[in-house]
Amino acid sequence: MKIGVPKEIKILEYRVGMVPAGVRELVHDGHEVIVETNAGAGIGMTDADYTEAGARVVATAKEVYAAADMIVKVKEPQLAECGMLRPDQVLFTYLHLAADPAQADALVKSGTTAIAYETVTAKDGSLPLLTPMSEVAGRLSIQAGAFAMQKANGGCGVLLGGVPGVAPGKVLVIGGGVAGTNAAEMAVGLGAQVTILDRSVPRLREINDLYGGRVRTEYSTKHAVDTLVPDADLIIGAVLVAGAAAPKLVSAEHVRQMRPGSVLVDISIDQGGCFETSRPTTHAEPTYTVDDVVHYCVTNMPGAVPRTSTFALTNVTLPFVKSLANLGWREALRRDPHLANGLNVHAGHVNHEAVAHDLGYDYLSASDALQAA
Repeated sequence: MKIGVPKEIKILEYRVGMVPAGVRELVHDGHEVIVETNAGAGIGMTDADYTEAGARVVATAKEVYAAADMIVKVKEPQLAECGMLRPDQVLFTYLHLAADPAQADALVKSGTTAIAYETVTAKDGSLPLLTPMSEVAGRLSIQAGAFAMQKANGGCGVLLGGVPGVAPGKVLVIGGGVAGTNAAEMAVGLGAQVTILDRSVPRLREINDLYGGRVRTEYSTKHAVDTLVPDADLIIGAVLVAGAAAPKLVSAEHVRQMRPGSVLVDISIDQGGCFETSRPTTHAEPTYTVDDVVHYCVTNMPGAVPRTSTFALTNVTLPFVKSLANLGWREALRRDPHLANGLNVHAGHVNHEAVAHDLGYDYLSASDALQAA
């Protein structure tokens, strides 16, 4: 199979779909890898590094898309990239379609087969290709929030860890999954007062056992949100419903009740955001203010640390890339129902139920799509 790795073109996105070590693995298995020039520059990898691993480096994205049977990326294809996709091609990347109707429409019209990292599952129901980026985003959310809290950046001027004789900042984490617990870990490490809200009592027990009382846990109810939001200095939105748009758990009225200079960091923004006042931002302009509350809603947070993120991502995506390349996408999905859960679009149909529901498409299951294929 010919596998293409284009350079990412989303604003200030420095990650790349594959590191040279991944290229070497695929070449060893007999596949050809085509990499766009300077695709790895953002993580410190040169064209020579990719060439030495066995890749063929080409000058333009157009050449990559034209030659490849499968495209391996990081971020969702921009509309210009969607225009280069073919019906006989496989796209393997993050998609987050429920929050991006324009991209969904373009992929449907392209006829391509699009497999989303974020809906591939594991035997335990977890999302293995989302986990490393959730870990990165969770940890970054506290760094970003702490920076935004500085007075010069529009924040309230509170130091998260406080100092002797001065109370620490109050951090509210909404969602106790991978991103939320990684955010809590960073906040606890800085000495903040941390509360986690979640709707899973078993998960709250796990968090309580993990942190031994250093983190306060509460079952997520409207009353809990109403009580805790106005008192927080920093709120981390880390809510995930796989494939679906994130629920709006913090309303505009809640934001109006917060203290001036408080900060909201919406990790869920890729799926539309879990704050009513959220709107997507970029690393170029990461924050904006609503009712004197600072909002950080960058849609590709892990892109701020591209080297760490790319290596972490390749670690988990490479086995699936190898399976798709070695078996072909149809046989790979037939053998692995967890990989089949990643199928979002094929031959003009939407194959993920939550995406179809949120965007108003007719739903064709992955199993039915595979039978038709």
